[in-house]
Amino acid sequence: MITQDFDILVIGAGMAGSTAAAHLAPHRRVALIEAEEAPGYHTTGRSAATWILNYGPPDVRVLNALSLPFLLHPPPGFTQHALTRPRPVLTVAPEDQREALARMIETATDMRPIAVDTAYAMLPAMRRDYLAAAAIEDAADLDVAAIQQGFLRQLRAAGGVLALRARAGRIERRAGLWEVETAAGAIFRAPVVVNAAGSWGDEVAAIAGVTPLGLTPCRRTAAIIDPAPHDPEDWPMVMDAAGTWYARPEARTRLMVSPADETPMYPHDVQPDELDIAIGIDRMQQALDIEVRRVERSWAGLRTFTPDHSLAFGWDTAAEGFFWCVGQGGYGIQTSPAAGQLVADLVLGRDPGAAGEIVAAIDPQRFATV
Repeated sequence: MITQDFDILVIGAGMAGSTAAAHLAPHRRVALIEAEEAPGYHTTGRSAATWILNYGPPDVRVLNALSLPFLLHPPPGFTQHALTRPRPVLTVAPEDQREALARMIETATDMRPIAVDTAYAMLPAMRRDYLAAAAIEDAADLDVAAIQQGFLRQLRAAGGVLALRARAGRIERRAGLWEVETAAGAIFRAPVVVNAAGSWGDEVAAIAGVTPLGLTPCRRTAAIIDPAPHDPEDWPMVMDAAGTWYARPEARTRLMVSPADETPMYPHDVQPDELDIAIGIDRMQQALDIEVRRVERSWAGLRTFTPDHSLAFGWDTAAEGFFWCVGQGGYGIQTSPAAGQLVADLVLGRDPGAAGEIVAAIDPQRFATV
């Protein structure tokens, strides 16, 4: 049995764990421990891949804004091509969603109402009897694979270790060190464990004898269709003001459609539900004049939320050396640069700078039972 010693163990090599480990590795000996054969297999690899400033609760929006400079201008050597491609988000409202759209515009940053005719010009497949009001905001497509691989390169360049196929079967604290024993028998030891296990975050905590936070994994479904004869490459991403569906161009000539579902699930390798696919397509077709002859591909991922849907980054005060990095919901990709930096700052006891304004709001101890 091989025992390896580190300063910090990060459990979960999705985007949250990858970015946290990459930011920690230049300062400490770090091991990134992942149960699957590849990093980002579950939620990270099934993301809608979009940066939207106004997407998420207030704490997430702060990290959205702080992440954008990195995504637009990554450091030298991080990637060989652009991480973003500008694509605005068009939010549309039929008559019964006018008030919902007005509330969105009132609380959003740089979301601008536009004339209905302008919206029709931007998205020519829109049904003429659907639209009552619309708004636009700047956003961008994200290259999720390039973002994660960039952070993993940073981890390795700083001497960090990525351990794949290393499912944690035992997590115990002994003599001031956390011991993580994998199903293969390897043991990783360190004073600090960062729980970045996503949908499995509460399960990892329970294995470690730490009180779970009450995380809820939720299924999100998506399908790829051919919108011919339309060419969607330059369309905006489009969603309704009630948040019941969205669609975005995919691979130049295809359209990704989702019912924006959030169905509570247990953590597992979730698969798409045919009814959800049909619901998403039906809702899209009420707004867009697109005949769907067949679904070319479909998938589902898990978006995991805390009880109040805000992030949970911080120390567990009842378990020495146990740090939470969970609750990213559907926001983990677009917040990843700033989130990884914030986690590293909190773990290392540094000033978190501009992100400091949300530290109290995302403290996991707000869920502690008295």
